[in-house]
Amino acid sequence: MPDAGGSLLANLMHFARALRAAGLPVGPGKVIDAVAAVRTIGITDRRDFYWTLHAVFVNRPDQRLIFDQAFHVFWRNPDLLKKMMGLVLPELRIESEEDHGAAMARRLAEALHPNQGENETEEAETELDAAMTFSDREQLRGMDFEKMSLEELARAKAAIQRLRLPVQDVPTRRFAPDRHGARADLRATLRAALRSGGLIELKRRNPRRRPPPLVVLCDISGSMSRYSRIFLHFMHSVTNDRDRVHTFVFGTRLTNITRYLRHRDVDLALERVAEAVVDWSGGTRIGHCLGDFNRLWSRRLLGQGAIVLLITDGLDRDAGAGLAHEMDRLHRSCRRLIWLNPLLRYEGFEPRSLGMKAMMPHVDEFRPVHNLESLETLIEVLSAPIARRGTAASAWQQKEERAA
Repeated sequence: MPDAGGSLLANLMHFARALRAAGLPVGPGKVIDAVAAVRTIGITDRRDFYWTLHAVFVNRPDQRLIFDQAFHVFWRNPDLLKKMMGLVLPELRIESEEDHGAAMARRLAEALHPNQGENETEEAETELDAAMTFSDREQLRGMDFEKMSLEELARAKAAIQRLRLPVQDVPTRRFAPDRHGARADLRATLRAALRSGGLIELKRRNPRRRPPPLVVLCDISGSMSRYSRIFLHFMHSVTNDRDRVHTFVFGTRLTNITRYLRHRDVDLALERVAEAVVDWSGGTRIGHCLGDFNRLWSRRLLGQGAIVLLITDGLDRDAGAGLAHEMDRLHRSCRRLIWLNPLLRYEGFEPRSLGMKAMMPHVDEFRPVHNLESLETLIEVLSAPIARRGTAASAWQQKEERAA
């Protein structure tokens, strides 16, 4: 094994930075583990070297493809391991394709060579004026998260961190002193009379107002992977901006990630979430997971008029079994139930699956969540006064009317 001053360690660090830029949760701890593992296994066999790094850097099924592409691009020389001490950083060349793999390869290329093409565009960049800034921002607001490059995703995440959610205050069961209150506070009046020697001044009070609890149930199945990860950035920003925010993720099981999102560092928070959740990018059992929430968490979290955000595409592995009953119970337990579905970005979308049909009658609003503009619209909706509770049919009719 080469010493610590060899270029192998430098290239392992560069490879780890590329994986992190491509979206894998790679921190300094994993780099140290990778170095220790390579020291133990050695570098005499390429296959052993591949699976050693795979065991360290990959902890979820959805990370396998990007790791495989990164490994074969970064360490593409067949004689690389024999000449490891003299290795130089490889130059990346990826053929363009027209499928999802091509988009992933493009993000990987940007991760390995973030400054590639900088010289070609330097002259054009110097000619841009401030008038183009607003246009670029507007284009980013309307761009689908699924189609964003790494640089665009980074800009979108930075914009999401700046979003705030000023949910309108609602009256609670507790009271606070108020000189112009509608109710007399006899206890405070008597105490004041005793302190003043018999002079009576009628004290008044009003119900205390505070933002209602916000409960988020986010689908992390394979079809929701990109959108759920972006939305977790938004929930991290909201969690650190106000109190009484509770976030759950679900695929085949329900996981409470509220305490992890309270970390100020978004990278550390999402890394803790990734370690706690074991069913990323798998199937979806919406009815089963909502049943667990209703049984274990509903009474303690929804008792004060909470607003519930349900983020899912409605594609249920159990074909909607028990989903209508659990949705009805959830709907009756909260002040407002909003279903956010990225499939609404399609003009001709219709709720045809059994899961969607079971959910539709039990939501107050049905909205898209696929770009920055949809998140900003969601903030406006949550900040507006709460109207009289409607039905799912009326929510769908409102969407049809807006489209018309």
